[in-house]
Amino acid sequence: MYYGFDVGGTKIEFGAFDENLQRVATERVPTPTDDYALLVDTIAGLIAKYDAQFGVEGKIGLGLPGMEDADDGTVLTVNVPAAKGKPLRADLEAKVGRSVKIENDANCFALSEAWDEDLKEAPSVMGLILGTGFGGGLVYDGKIFSGRNHVAGEMGHMRLPIDAWFHLGSEKAPLLSCGCGNKGCLDNYLSGRGFELIYEHYFAEKKAAIDIITAYQQGEAKAMEHVERFMELLAICFANLFTANDPHVVVLGGGLSNFDLIYQEMPKRIPKHLLSVAKCPTIIKAKHGDSGGVRGAAFLNIK
Repeated sequence: MYYGFDVGGTKIEFGAFDENLQRVATERVPTPTDDYALLVDTIAGLIAKYDAQFGVEGKIGLGLPGMEDADDGTVLTVNVPAAKGKPLRADLEAKVGRSVKIENDANCFALSEAWDEDLKEAPSVMGLILGTGFGGGLVYDGKIFSGRNHVAGEMGHMRLPIDAWFHLGSEKAPLLSCGCGNKGCLDNYLSGRGFELIYEHYFAEKKAAIDIITAYQQGEAKAMEHVERFMELLAICFANLFTANDPHVVVLGGGLSNFDLIYQEMPKRIPKHLLSVAKCPTIIKAKHGDSGGVRGAAFLNIK
């Protein structure tokens, strides 16, 4: 039995998966964001509950918005402050008496999609999330590649490429500050939030992404100008990522990934930004939606 936990800023989602990778249990509980001992006890309590229910000791994987320090095992996370700087994996292992695997939630998303029946034969899968933020994960031969420092796939903290800056107008382009302390991070441009911030910058008007998209579909001039600008920006930035990683398949998740125009425009726009010998990878919409984090966390223990 495989147990997956998606530990977020407001809730912990649990999922149990059988040997056929079918989900057989689901539970959601509030995240104890400010009480570390309670956070550990809450996760351990769910493990004990489902061990008793299934009569097994499940294999445990956690996905969370952050990562472990590769050297000392402490957690770097903003959305779950109770766990920040704490050795969460070691404390959980001591509590439940077995090994625990922890990964970034975007990596878990990518792994979940890579283990979908349609993609299991793909040698490499890049998962990209266009949600509140922008980030991703890399899966090679069915396994997450997290790098020496566990930051592989943190594509949201790469800076805008120079051609994207020129595309936005150089002198007119918005230089957006990021929570990581830098400016110009892709997180603030390619995310749903960035979609809104760019619109606001050029038109001095706050508007929700869904309203901008609706206006675009109705042929409204400002929305059409904005979507054209954003699609080319996305193509330039994606092409840079694809040049560095050359994935076979790219899976998009997050709220903005539901804008179907992306899947029509990217294959047309990206090739001119690639090396002449390169082809645009297959770009598809994620199949498992909000459950991807839990699935991917559970699958961390599949060898």
